[in-house]
Amino acid sequence: MSEHLAKIKEILEEHRTIRGGVKLMGDSVSDQEALASLKSMSSDWTPGRLELMLEKQRKLEQTMSFLEEGLRNHFAKEQDTLPAVLGEFLMRSLLLEHQKIFEKIDEVRLVATESKLEGLTEAELESKDSEIKQKISDFSRLIEEHADKEELMLEMVVRALKVGK
Repeated sequence: MSEHLAKIKEILEEHRTIRGGVKLMGDSVSDQEALASLKSMSSDWTPGRLELMLEKQRKLEQTMSFLEEGLRNHFAKEQDTLPAVLGEFLMRSLLLEHQKIFEKIDEVRLVATESKLEGLTEAELESKDSEIKQKISDFSRLIEEHADKEELMLEMVVRALKVGK
């Protein structure tokens, strides 16, 4: 029982780390200073905006790769640890959510990092920027909702294990 408790505590701690990574991903795109400087740019100074968008795109790709690797490692640990305490059906449900998260990562990567920005007008760049932010927001919400559900289940398991001592 104490082995299960220790592993669950470790998984819950990783959730905090992952949430920090999701925040970092959002920050790489929503940098307030960048937004302020974009607003102050004149509409005919597109090269500066393009350069800024390309830099944001590069940072987002790095963050997405880091986050994807972290999630793969975390989910693998959960798949080794949690079936014994959650059972077949709850575990299957978690695996379906994990799959959905990786599909959303692919979506974010597609719209955010594989988009060709060169040659776009300022209005098109602004539209692309908005689309990227929305995808990141959707992804962040999905991660938060998943972590909340998982943490609730794990807290219930911890209570049951402590009572069972």
